[in-house]
Amino acid sequence: MANALTIGELSARSGVAPSALRFYERRGLIDATRTDGNQRRYERSTLRRLAFIQAGRAAGISLERIGAALGGLPATRTPSRRDWERLSNRWRDDLDARIETLQALRNRLTTCIGCGCLSIDKCELLNPDDAAAAEGAGARYLTASGPRG
Repeated sequence: MANALTIGELSARSGVAPSALRFYERRGLIDATRTDGNQRRYERSTLRRLAFIQAGRAAGISLERIGAALGGLPATRTPSRRDWERLSNRWRDDLDARIETLQALRNRLTTCIGCGCLSIDKCELLNPDDAAAAEGAGARYLTASGPRG
């Protein structure tokens, strides 16, 4: 436990509030050992897990999916670079799709988004008579596959 971090040290180094660290621990995303005085101690490798959790959250990935991914890491040793690479590769396609959707959102907000309002000057061209309604509810053109405007 000589290299172990207290909750305050882990919080200061990771930028994650102690309350969030306790929450992540309850959810099984990170682990702590306890001292004889029942104080939490974290391995330094927990910093990497926290960075991964924060990156996933920033990308809009649910804690359930983050937890499932972290569950694939070895429990008996500190994860290696290869372990992290394997885990990260699982998210590559999902992240590429999210990036594509965000770019489409950024590029389309000032044009017809297929919401049915028909108030933008391009709506009659891109969504005549609210044809997008046949595709379902919501702003149908905010995906990468929607009409270009």
